[in-house]
Amino acid sequence: MPSDCISYQNSGYFTPLIVDYLNQKENLKELYNRFPSIENFKEQIKEKQQNYNSGFRSILSGVLQEQYKNTDTSALTQKNISLLKDENTFTITTGHQLNLFTGPLYFLYKIVSTINLTEQLKIQYPDYNFVPVYWMATEDHDFEEINYFNFRDKKIKWAKESSGPVGRLNTNGLDAVLTAFTKEMGAGDNAKTLTALFEKAYIEHTNLADATRYLANALFSEKGLVIIDADNKELKKLFLPHIKEELLHQTSHTKVAETASLLKEYNIQVNPREINLFYIEDNLRERIILQDGTYYVNNTQLQFTQEEILDLAESNPERFSPNVIMRPLYQEVILSNLCYIGGGGEIAYWLELKSYFDAAKVTFPILLLRNSVLLATKKQAEKLDKLNLTWNDIFSRQQELLNQKIKEYSKFELDFSEQKDFLKNQFEKLAATAQETDASFYGAVMAQQTKQLKGLDNLEKKLTRAEKRIHADKLARIAELQNQLFPGQGLQERKVNFSEFYLEFDGALLERLFTELKPLQQEFNVIVL
Repeated sequence: MPSDCISYQNSGYFTPLIVDYLNQKENLKELYNRFPSIENFKEQIKEKQQNYNSGFRSILSGVLQEQYKNTDTSALTQKNISLLKDENTFTITTGHQLNLFTGPLYFLYKIVSTINLTEQLKIQYPDYNFVPVYWMATEDHDFEEINYFNFRDKKIKWAKESSGPVGRLNTNGLDAVLTAFTKEMGAGDNAKTLTALFEKAYIEHTNLADATRYLANALFSEKGLVIIDADNKELKKLFLPHIKEELLHQTSHTKVAETASLLKEYNIQVNPREINLFYIEDNLRERIILQDGTYYVNNTQLQFTQEEILDLAESNPERFSPNVIMRPLYQEVILSNLCYIGGGGEIAYWLELKSYFDAAKVTFPILLLRNSVLLATKKQAEKLDKLNLTWNDIFSRQQELLNQKIKEYSKFELDFSEQKDFLKNQFEKLAATAQETDASFYGAVMAQQTKQLKGLDNLEKKLTRAEKRIHADKLARIAELQNQLFPGQGLQERKVNFSEFYLEFDGALLERLFTELKPLQQEFNVIVL
């Protein structure tokens, strides 16, 4: 059975920016604080301990206790919430949207990576406590990105309109989603378990934040996961100085724009606005715009003088919501956090923010790329063996893989490079002679070279097509297997919901993830269930 290790860099699924970050290229080093290695956490702990406002600890713990008051959670999660008051306790954090029924598989991988890293750190640094935190993106408003999940190539969608922060959205209409999901699953004990999980999370809770907390708690509380909803007045009060700084001086825009010049060779992930705050109410989340000394809330009649908006921030900080530029700062201000674990896109925009953190005098966290996983069944792994494929092969782009296999299967040499080189050599000699005669003869020689090389190209393609027909059955089986493992020729973890694997493997899925995922290793995990 194939057992290759695939590095992130060689997987073909990460951008040049992330590959260069993983390779610790010199041109990126000023954009982060410390690279994620177990040794570098020692200095990160010291810096955060000196920089973090210890008075925030009891407030944070108190808010979390209030948020969990109606949640039946594990003793370990309760202990971790209490430990946050301790000067020697630090968090490892991941964040994610409130995707319906967890959305794609990588929701699980983020949280497992976070939990596993806290356990690894506790072994390395036993004098400290490390708490895994899932930061729910309750203040997002991109409902179209989260209102569905895929199940067996079908989209299970929540038909609803939303205009405000998604965490406050009521769960009306999710009974229809449950009906559709149950119908697709069919019968069986595991289907009943998933139905009950969906029902308790989404039907028995009145808003999306509480539903998501219940779901994540049900999956991960035994490992001590702490789930935070930062759409909270008491937590926003801790962030108030930075809210005022943004309103008055727009520091985030200035600093992030400066960093953009250092990333000009890469695609810039996030472009800052002049003010990177939203104004929010239950059914409203709109940008704050400063124009001619007046603060306007976009697409509304709301407007404020400078004095009025600062007074509002003082009395009602919960009405100010940080956007993608300021949310990381908010997180690091209120948490005693050491490391943020995210996907490639998240790490890319975090790399734009260090100068902003420096200006705000907030410790920049270690940035760790989350674990990526390809799940396969034993039957699929056996097929891979029979087709003489490796896991490295299966990560190739499909057409490249099929062309490579045609060359392996064929008893002929399908690459005419040798003949082309020979032809070019002959025409170079003719061209040298032609240059000593006249321009028309030289032109005829070059035209003939182009014609002959094109002819060889056509012969090469015809022979390849003929070999494709001969080996069509085997190539079709390779394509079918790759399409199963890479649906839509994309990463499985970005499309498939965990429920598909739970139906067949139930608790074994999470058990294997906790066993196999090593957060500090830069490898794409292949797990055969």
